[in-house]
Amino acid sequence: MTWLIILFVLMLVVSPVMWLRPSPRQRRVADLRSEAMKTGLSIKLETPPLHDTRTAMPAYRWHYPQERPGPDFVLVRDSESADSLKPYAHGWRWRKEPLRPLPEALEERFKGLLSRLPRDALVIESNHRALTLWWWESQDFSRFATYLEDFTALRDGLAGRPDDPGMSDVSVDRRT
Repeated sequence: MTWLIILFVLMLVVSPVMWLRPSPRQRRVADLRSEAMKTGLSIKLETPPLHDTRTAMPAYRWHYPQERPGPDFVLVRDSESADSLKPYAHGWRWRKEPLRPLPEALEERFKGLLSRLPRDALVIESNHRALTLWWWESQDFSRFATYLEDFTALRDGLAGRPDDPGMSDVSVDRRT
């Protein structure tokens, strides 16, 4: 009987500790974020630019150089958009289209990247500060790393192409 009581008390002590251990998914996401930040990305949990969504979602950002701002656009996965939005590539629609067309080589690379992204990648957004991927982190870093070269090339190709032609390195506000 004493052994049963001791065993029960040990279980009471150990069980909360087991609850505090990160799950396999939490460990994978922590590793993914850590490795992604080592490549220069910034990652934040924020509300995505989706209609009627108030849940915070991971936003992976490739920042444009301050003196070379990027264009403004929002590209949304079909599953998260209305049919009235203009289609761009298979499975993606413009919520906000850039004012100037993308260079042909960059557009081809962009469409190729869009076709490879996981289903939980819901939004790609660009503003004068950064190119942002909104996704639910379904993959580990080794798989995510296959997109890094394309996103970096896209960011570099879009840098210096702001929709506001009057925007210069003096007028860029890094706080917004």
